[in-house]
Amino acid sequence: MGKFDTVSTHVDDNNGDKSLFVIKIGGNVIDNSENLYRFLKDFTALKGFKILVHGGGKVATQISETLGIEPKLIEGRRITDIETLRVVTMVYAGLINKNIVAQLQRFGNNAIGLTGADGDFIRTKKRPVKTIDYGFVGDINERSINPKNISNLMEAGFTPVFCALTHDGEGQLLNTNADTIASALAVALAKLYDTTLIYCFEKKGVLIDINDEHSLLNEIDQQEYMKLKEQQIIHSGMVPKMDNAFSAISCGVKAVIIGHSNDLGNLKKNQPFGTRLTENL
Repeated sequence: MGKFDTVSTHVDDNNGDKSLFVIKIGGNVIDNSENLYRFLKDFTALKGFKILVHGGGKVATQISETLGIEPKLIEGRRITDIETLRVVTMVYAGLINKNIVAQLQRFGNNAIGLTGADGDFIRTKKRPVKTIDYGFVGDINERSINPKNISNLMEAGFTPVFCALTHDGEGQLLNTNADTIASALAVALAKLYDTTLIYCFEKKGVLIDINDEHSLLNEIDQQEYMKLKEQQIIHSGMVPKMDNAFSAISCGVKAVIIGHSNDLGNLKKNQPFGTRLTENL
C-alpha cells in the first residue's frame, strides 16, 4: 500500500473554459451552518463551471416528526408516500435549496435552485413495485438528463443547485437519490465538459481503517479497488459509492473524488484532497 503515500490528488483549477465540477454534499454539510458556510465559500472559489447537488434527509425527518408524519425507512431507504413527498418537496426544494442559493449569492456566485422538473433537466421513471413499494421514488436511466438545457444555463452564467427531486414528464414529482443524480449529471455532461465528480461526506476519503484518518488512500484505480473489496478492506456502505464512481469513470467522467467537505479548498490551493478514483494509475 506504500505506493499511495506520495500520490497527489490535486486537481488543476484552471483546466480551460470547459472544466466542470459536479459536487454532491451530504448531511454533515447541510446540518452544520459553520461547515456549510466554509464549503460554499470554497465551492465558489473553484474555477470553471460548477453544479451542486444536495439531499436533506435528516431535516426532512425532523420536519415530518414535527408534523406528526412518521418517517418510513426500509434498509435506510425512505418510503415516499404522498405525505412524505409533500414534506421532502418543502424541505429539499424550499428550505434547504433556497438557503444554499441565498448563501452562494452572498459569495458572488449567481446560483439558481432547481428540481429536475425545472427546465425538464432530469426526467425519471417511478420505481416499479416489486417486493417493496417505495412510493413516489424516481429511478434514473441513460436518457434522464437533459445536458443541452443544463449547459445552456451554465453558459448563461448560472450555477445550478439541484435538490433530490425529479419528475416523470406526466406532472408527478419524484424523490430521487442525490448520489445517483450527481453521478448521472456528471456522466451526461462529460460529453460536453472535462468533468470531475466529487462526493463530500464526513470522512477524509477512502480509508484502509475506517477508524484511522491517517490511513487515507490518496488515489486508487479499479483494479486496486477490486483487490481491496475482495479482502474486505473496503466494505459496507462504501462499496455502492465506489461502484457508482467507477461506473461514472467508465462512462467518460475524468475522475471521481471522495473527501471531506472541509477540505474542498485544497483543490484551489493545488493541495491533496480526499481520494481520487481513476480508470488507471
